[in-house]
Amino acid sequence: MTDARLPGADEATFIAVARSGDTARFARITEPHRRELQVHCYRMLANYEDAQDMTQETFLRAWNKRESFKGHAALRTWLYRIATNACLEFLKKRNDRTPVTAELPDAGSEVRYLQPYPDGMLPEDPQESVVARETIELAFIVAVQHLPPRQRAVLILRDVLGWPASKAADALELTVASVTSALQRARVTMREQLPARRLDWRSPATHELSNDERAVVKSYIDAHERNDLDGLTALLREDLRFAMLPDPGELILTAKDAVEGWVSNGLFQHGYDDWRCITTTVNRMPAAVLYRRTPNDPEYRLFNIAVLHIVDGKIAELTGFDATDKPWLDLPPTL
Repeated sequence: MTDARLPGADEATFIAVARSGDTARFARITEPHRRELQVHCYRMLANYEDAQDMTQETFLRAWNKRESFKGHAALRTWLYRIATNACLEFLKKRNDRTPVTAELPDAGSEVRYLQPYPDGMLPEDPQESVVARETIELAFIVAVQHLPPRQRAVLILRDVLGWPASKAADALELTVASVTSALQRARVTMREQLPARRLDWRSPATHELSNDERAVVKSYIDAHERNDLDGLTALLREDLRFAMLPDPGELILTAKDAVEGWVSNGLFQHGYDDWRCITTTVNRMPAAVLYRRTPNDPEYRLFNIAVLHIVDGKIAELTGFDATDKPWLDLPPTL
């Protein structure tokens, strides 16, 4: 099975490049696909750094296999096929060396690797629903990690990218029947993991934050900087879903319990309660970047990033990440 078609300009150029062995021309024709391929790898792996590595691996494999490209499928399709299979091989190795233990949640070891994705690295001119907001948000990325790797690939190719079953089957070297069966099972799992979300990810989805989201983030920052625990509590939904990465697992807490936990963990202890925050977005989601000033330090230093999912004016999900070890977020180290 192939995506039978006449080669277009990109495909004809690529075939000429393959024959010439010109690395500079190869880079020029493949580089425009880098950002969307990296988003694809991120959905598969839930980890920004791994996605970067697998995107680079995709281009290396494409160069090594360049003479096998005959133009029967679009160049973009061919690159996605290579990227998908590179990710599947990577997942097998990662899962082999990090077995799931009893302490880990049902999502398996992949959730340990969850990292935020910088909006500045998303494609500027996306095709189809490559970066539709609902398919890049953390809840979707985490839910996808509940799927076995091949089901994960099928769901992303079919329901996110909108590929027909025959095209996905060809990319994964499966039968159409196998792809259809895997997609049905994957959709069941996704409905279980995202019961309150719509599941039609191929429909256009907004990229912009709402006024409601901006107002809640501002209130969250104001309360944090004033150490207003009552104000923070009021912003949280009673069934808050909370996670602090890289600790595995997700907790469902009452708003009161969440704030009491932050206090008991020293977040607002005397001498460590001088905060400044800035707003940003990651994964097309609102986020607050926290800077903390300790005694005898003249500067506020980068501490944490809190990624928020806001529903009806309340924070329904809060995922925290250590921001000091993520240079790709391009955050100032001090304020």
